[in-house]
Amino acid sequence: MASIQQTPQGPVLVLKESALQQKGRDAQKNNIAAAKLVAELVRTSLGPRGMDKMLVDSLGDVTITNDGATILKEIDVQHPAAKMMVEISKTVDNEVGDGTTSSVVFGGALLAKAEELLEKDVHATVIIEGYQAAAEKALLLLTELAKQVGPSEKEILLKIAKTSMQSKLISEDSDMLSKLVVDSILQIVEKEAEGHRVDLDNIKVEKKAGGSIRNTQFIKGIVLDKEVVHSGMPTKIEKAKIALLNSALEIEKTEMSAEIRISDPTQMQMFLEEENRMLKSMVDKIHQIGANVLICQKGIDDIAQHYLAKQGILSVRRVKESDMTKLSKATGGRISSNIDDMTPKDLGAAELVEQRKVETDKWVFIEGCKNPKAITLLLRGGSQRVVDEVDRSMHDSLMVVKDVIEKPAVVAGGGAPEEFLASHLKEWANKFEGREQLAIKKYAEALEIIPLTIAENAGMDPINTMVTLRAKHSQGRKWTGIDARNTRVADMFSIDIIEPVAVKEQIIKSATEAACMILRIDDVIASSGGRGGGGRGPPMG
Repeated sequence: MASIQQTPQGPVLVLKESALQQKGRDAQKNNIAAAKLVAELVRTSLGPRGMDKMLVDSLGDVTITNDGATILKEIDVQHPAAKMMVEISKTVDNEVGDGTTSSVVFGGALLAKAEELLEKDVHATVIIEGYQAAAEKALLLLTELAKQVGPSEKEILLKIAKTSMQSKLISEDSDMLSKLVVDSILQIVEKEAEGHRVDLDNIKVEKKAGGSIRNTQFIKGIVLDKEVVHSGMPTKIEKAKIALLNSALEIEKTEMSAEIRISDPTQMQMFLEEENRMLKSMVDKIHQIGANVLICQKGIDDIAQHYLAKQGILSVRRVKESDMTKLSKATGGRISSNIDDMTPKDLGAAELVEQRKVETDKWVFIEGCKNPKAITLLLRGGSQRVVDEVDRSMHDSLMVVKDVIEKPAVVAGGGAPEEFLASHLKEWANKFEGREQLAIKKYAEALEIIPLTIAENAGMDPINTMVTLRAKHSQGRKWTGIDARNTRVADMFSIDIIEPVAVKEQIIKSATEAACMILRIDDVIASSGGRGGGGRGPPMG
C-alpha cells in the first residue's frame, strides 16, 4: 500500500488503512483522461450545426440543451479532475455568458496535447511554462486582431446577438429575437465616467409555454406573475399612478400575549369597528395621494381589500422584493415602508396596468413606462422544454451584447481568431530554444480544435477544411473561418459572424489555468470513511 513506509523501526502508517493513493504518471494519466472525457461529452454540441443533449435527472425531469454550462451542471460529475473542467464552464458562463462549450473543448485539447509531450518525457513544469507563455502571447495577439467598435453601434450589437443565437435552437427566429435583446439592453444601459455599464438584473425574464417563439415580447415595464387580489377591483387602469409598499396592509398582532376584559357587548363591537376604521384610514391615505394602483410586498387584509375595491384601486400583494426593486426602477416610484409618510411624489407612473391571461394564469402587466431602467422579456415557446432552452439562449445573447457594450472590441467567429492565433503562435514558438518551444506549438495545435470541431459537426471533411483554412490564414486573410451553415471556408466578417473579444479572452484564460492546474497534480490521495470510522472506501490493491 502506498501509504506504508518501511523503516528500520518497522512499518510507518501515514494515511488511513482505507485511503486510496495514486502516484506520479498514473495520477496524471487518470486526471487527463477524466478531463478529456468531459470535453468529449460537450464536443458534438459546438457550433451552428452542433447537436443537442437530452439530460434526464434522478426525478425523471428532462432538459434538452446544447449550452455547455447547462450540460455540465446537470450531469453529476464525480471525478475530481472532471469537476475542474465543469468549473471552467461555470466561470465562463458567469463572466461572459457565452463560449462555455469552446472553453471546455479547448481545455480538453490542451490536456490531450500535454499528454503527448509527457509521453516523450517532457516534464510537466516545462509544459506549464510553455502554456502560460503561449496564453499571454495569445491575449496580446487578440488585442492586435480585435476591431474596436462604438458601444452604441446598433448594427454591430445586432450582429453579435444574432451570432450568439446561431448555434442555438432559436437560430431560425434570430432576426426578431436579436432585435429584442439589443433593444432591451440599450434601454437599461448606464453611462459611467470610464464607459458603459449594463446590469442584467434589470431585465426581468418571464417564461411561459404556449404560442411559439415568435410570440416573445419586449415589455417597457414589468410583468408580475400575480393576479389582482379582489374580484371587485378594476383589471385595467390607464395613466396609472402606482404606490409601492413594502409593509403589510394588515393590523399588526401584538408581540406580547395581552388580554382585554370586556364587560359590555357594545365594547366588543367598538373593538372590532376600531380595526376596520384603522384599515379604512390606511386605504383612504393611499387614495388621497392619488394612487390608483397598489403593489404590496406583504399581505393585504380581506377588509382592506374590500375598501381598496370600493375606491377602485387595482392591488397586487406578496410581490417578490426583487420585483419591487425593478418596479421602482421602471416606474420611477419610491418604495415606502410606512403609509403615513407616502406623498404624491413617491408614486410611480405607467401608461397602462392591466391583468391579462397568459395561458391559464392571470398576470399583471405594468407597461408603457416613460424611460424605464428595468424592463421585462416575456419568452414564449411551443412547450416547456422549448421555453427553457429559449431562456438559456437569450441569457447567452444578452450577456454577449453586455460584453461588447462594456468592452467595445470584436473579432470574427467561426474559429477564425483561433486559427489566427494558432498560425502566429507556431511562428513565435521558433524563437524559443528550450523545450517550451514544443509546449507552445502544442498550445497552437490545441487552439485549432475549435475550427476543427465546428467543421466536423457540420459534416465537413476535417483534413481538407483545416488545410484550406491554414492556407488562407498564411495568405494574410485573418477573418477566414468555418461557415458551418453553408459548409465552406469563408470570410466570417463579411457574413456577419461576430463575437466579443471579452469572450475569447475568458476562454483562453480559463482553459489554460484549468489545464495547468490539472498538469501540476502528481499525487491523488482519496481518504474515505467517516471521521474516526474509516474503512468505507474501496479496498487498496
